[in-house]
Amino acid sequence: MSSNATATVVRTGAGSRFVIYTLLAIFCLYYLLPLYVMVVNSLKPLSEIQAGGMMSLPDQWTVAPWKSAWSTAQIGVEATGLKPFFWNSIVMVVPAVAISTVLGALNGYVLTKWRFRGDTIIFGLLLFGCFIPFQMVLIPMARMLGLVGLAGTVPGLVFVHLVYGIGFSTLYFRNYYQQFPTELVRAAMIDGAGFFTIFRRIMLPSSGPIAVVCVIWQFTNIWNDFLFGASFSDFDSQPMTVALNNLVQSSTGVKEYNVHFAGAIMAALPTLLVYVVAGRYFVRGLMAGSVKG
Repeated sequence: MSSNATATVVRTGAGSRFVIYTLLAIFCLYYLLPLYVMVVNSLKPLSEIQAGGMMSLPDQWTVAPWKSAWSTAQIGVEATGLKPFFWNSIVMVVPAVAISTVLGALNGYVLTKWRFRGDTIIFGLLLFGCFIPFQMVLIPMARMLGLVGLAGTVPGLVFVHLVYGIGFSTLYFRNYYQQFPTELVRAAMIDGAGFFTIFRRIMLPSSGPIAVVCVIWQFTNIWNDFLFGASFSDFDSQPMTVALNNLVQSSTGVKEYNVHFAGAIMAALPTLLVYVVAGRYFVRGLMAGSVKG
């Protein structure tokens, strides 16, 4: 090819761009409409919702449904609101995400830079664990939690999510470390650096992009989980998703839809904030770890 050759830029006409942008706008409206309905009706008095017109803006704006959903709504037999269950989810998610990310980084490091007999089999078993349906492990997991004294506790939920998260975090870090120069690790070994020194000073500082991917993936899955929370917690250790379901189911008499909408938004806000803050690094990290292992 001649050195004077220039790249060909494909340009679309005004009509094509109009069609594309129109379709994108329609899809955006379709996906944002439920969020609009939830936000608008969470700021209305219940009487306005009962009168119809759920798509209209409130005639009287109020944050009373949010206050009720947070602190005074009826959850089960007590009017505690969602506040204690929100903190249960925080206490569950933060250690589960942190520990599974660190263990996944260690596993990926070992499986790429410290090869040993049977490492492929171990990695295959970890991947196999990612595809086991949740429903198959409910009874064995409940039995195990009972044996170790963690049944119905937040640490028990942390343990369950940690076990299920290690396979995914190992996959992410293994693929990422696969492209990391092995010669650099060997040079550090020649200089006398040990296993954890190499991991702490060489591997971890370069693991930011894939760590963000792992954190977003794990945080979203664990925060939004309902099955494990409903199966392995008691009333005092229920996560936010289970409490939100109980809020809707325990309402007696008139259904307080504005309170339910406010509670649903509260349950969704943490994952939305994580994507807003770190979402731009998500695709970048996936691409950085997308080479074949």
